[in-house]
Amino acid sequence: MTATATTLVTGATGTTGSRTVRRLLAAGHRVRAASRRATALPGTDPVRFDWYEPGTFGDALAGTDRVYLVPPVGEPDPASVMLPFLRRARAAGVCRAVLLGSSAVPVGGPAVGRVHQALPGLFDEWAVLRPSWFMQNFTGGHLHARSIREDGVIRTAAGSGRVGFVDADDIAAVAVHALTDDRAPDGDLVLTGPEALSYDDAAAIVGEVIGRPVVHRHLTYDGFRDHLAAGMPLGFAELLAGLDRAIAGGAEDRTTDTVRRLTGRSPHGFRQVVERELTRGR
Repeated sequence: MTATATTLVTGATGTTGSRTVRRLLAAGHRVRAASRRATALPGTDPVRFDWYEPGTFGDALAGTDRVYLVPPVGEPDPASVMLPFLRRARAAGVCRAVLLGSSAVPVGGPAVGRVHQALPGLFDEWAVLRPSWFMQNFTGGHLHARSIREDGVIRTAAGSGRVGFVDADDIAAVAVHALTDDRAPDGDLVLTGPEALSYDDAAAIVGEVIGRPVVHRHLTYDGFRDHLAAGMPLGFAELLAGLDRAIAGGAEDRTTDTVRRLTGRSPHGFRQVVERELTRGR
């Protein structure tokens, strides 16, 4: 990445976006921090950006060479709102795009899979990060974290299936490499932590860290879909419940060496991250 290159980070105040911003700045890179409120983040050029307001696209892209793409949260068809922006980005001279996808969604698959499919045809340099489920789902503002705080319960339809939960800090570390290395990955990168755990395992570890019991409540697909639909559109609830059903069938029971290969260090472990996030400030 040249000294004059500027990266537009969408979702700059979010879980991976904020971490990517901090790492880019620490490495001496210019950052345009895009968010719906143009939140002022130290060291960045804040800019207002909303996937659903094309009028915000031009200012966001001005002077931008590469983009970190966080799909709109809760949108079951992100391609419909993202592809117009990506075409405009290409026309504006953006040379590299790094998309935050999902380990559960392959190229051409549902939701962000359609954006993944379009990316190589739009940009000469590109990458799709496909992280497993975030460790921060148990510690931040996610539904699991809230239910842990409120009633000591994690509800899923994942059964005893295992997941290679990944630290959002590790995702951001890979994102910075994908955005700034001399050669773009030009492919997809499946990101996991160092071990695959069941939600029963995760609940036990979180309970040990916080010093009170946390249980994993096993729901059916229908039960979990209905539970989610109380707080989000039905279509998105069905998508998430379907991903849990796939976990129950073993779809996410894997680990990869991607974090180590790109960053030169091992990914952070689940207990390490939970202790870091939940005991901070004690």
